[in-house]
Amino acid sequence: MNQYVTGSIIKKLREERSFTQSLLAEKLGVSDKTVSKWETGRGYPDISLLESLASTLGITVIELMSGRKIMNNNQSFDMKKIRFYVCPICGNIICSTGESIICCCGLNLQSLEIEELDNEHLIDVKKDFDEYYVSLSHEMTKQHYISFIAAVKDYGFDILKLYPEGPAEGRFKIARTSYIYYYCNHHGLFRLKL
Repeated sequence: MNQYVTGSIIKKLREERSFTQSLLAEKLGVSDKTVSKWETGRGYPDISLLESLASTLGITVIELMSGRKIMNNNQSFDMKKIRFYVCPICGNIICSTGESIICCCGLNLQSLEIEELDNEHLIDVKKDFDEYYVSLSHEMTKQHYISFIAAVKDYGFDILKLYPEGPAEGRFKIARTSYIYYYCNHHGLFRLKL
């Protein structure tokens, strides 16, 4: 069973704040033996304690549950760091331009890794005046389909949500578009540099 809150992060954060197990226990209204059990992995904090535990340790509940602190080292906007996340339950598409902890439908989502292009996932890009017309000859059934196509520019992105049994195509303005990303619900995320 995966721990939803790791004892090692509790111990590390407790020590960073110079708290003893007894002091942390006192602040939370539990025994020091309870804190010891959390830190050694022999027990888990009750869900009702997560908010006060995170607050006492100086982090968010999301950071506590993911087991890592989020540091904003990204002082400037950089679309080269774009990451896509897709919820396997509701199909929600979420984007970030740096390291993030993303949750949807109660799940911590992992950013999608870019897959190697293969013959089944080749994309056709044609210039049509001031637009790119992009299309894929990919299966578009309820079981296997292209979920979205995104045109990433140096200042943002345009995303087109596709639906099963519809066409795998779209149009995007050419101006400052440098990459096309697209996501197959079975094989992952693909990227084409323009």
